[in-house]
Amino acid sequence: MLREQQRGRLKVYLGFAPGVGKTFEMLQEGQRLKKQGVDVVIGIVETHGRADTASMVGELEQVPRRKIEYRAVVLEEMDLDAVLTRRPMVALVDELAHTNAPGSRHAKRFQDVEELLRSGISVITTMNIQHLESLYDTVERFTGVKVKERVPDHVLGQAHQVVNVDLPAEDLQERMRAGKIYPTERIERALGHFFTEPNLNQLREIALEQVAHILDRKRQERDRDTTANTSERVMVCVSSGSPNALRLMRKAARLADRFGAPWYAVYVQTPKESTERVDATTQRRIADSLALAQQLEGIPMTFQGPDLPSAVAAFVQEYGITHVVVGRPQRPWYKRLFGSSVLDRLVRTVPGVDIVVVDTAPE
Repeated sequence: MLREQQRGRLKVYLGFAPGVGKTFEMLQEGQRLKKQGVDVVIGIVETHGRADTASMVGELEQVPRRKIEYRAVVLEEMDLDAVLTRRPMVALVDELAHTNAPGSRHAKRFQDVEELLRSGISVITTMNIQHLESLYDTVERFTGVKVKERVPDHVLGQAHQVVNVDLPAEDLQERMRAGKIYPTERIERALGHFFTEPNLNQLREIALEQVAHILDRKRQERDRDTTANTSERVMVCVSSGSPNALRLMRKAARLADRFGAPWYAVYVQTPKESTERVDATTQRRIADSLALAQQLEGIPMTFQGPDLPSAVAAFVQEYGITHVVVGRPQRPWYKRLFGSSVLDRLVRTVPGVDIVVVDTAPE
């Protein structure tokens, strides 16, 4: 409780795409706070050459950036130590999902923000919905874009306030055509790829849904009469043969988050999965999957059993699991004609438990 009282507060301006006005809104709030006598500084802001955004910086104090030379190029990053030394009441830190230059103390900017919060400095920041870790597969599926810079869900979950910066897709496209988002040479390509109307509308819907869910969860936390949901338990099963374990992890994390329930990432280790029989590459892939589960606030575990259905049934009984997330079996058609699949046997082995089957086939 004492540590929580000493932490800074986090506010996130969340958008569904670049150019909706997140940085502008953050700077506008910085100006309001300054007028109210709050000690506020700019840790780092990226205007991307947008005149309206740059004009909002005004007389806000900017902490000088740290210059890092990398491969004969000088890169500028937020000077975390300088902000900590300056110790303002509020720091404005743009682009939460940003990857820091090599040689920085932390690999990611959200880690810089977490250190500021631990030191008691409140932070106002910005991010786009496609950078949320658990949405990686969903965004890639309908946009075709592999989002490289991602923020763990727990970072957004600890925000005291999340503000949805919204704009109709048509208006955003008009801003793009007017050159207010990207340079002229990038406009047509952007409009034909990421900034298509179907993509923007779907991203906008996801952002609205995410903010609504966060607000609902905050409301429940404030309601003293609402008890935590302890009836639901989610587990996701992975093995050395799982074709896309990371996608399973993200699906399980979002499902558990909606339930407000704990979830377990279980590496089911059958005799065929012994370390002597599984190569080093596969072992690293499993380790990476379990590491992602921990990042998404899951509980990574290894559970042994004679076969997958038996091991899952034992785990379900021991931990009171109500939902099991598995990947869709990828079996050749001729094998489906003879005998039941592992999924069929699993369904029979755990009656009364919901089985969520995720399509893990490559795009």
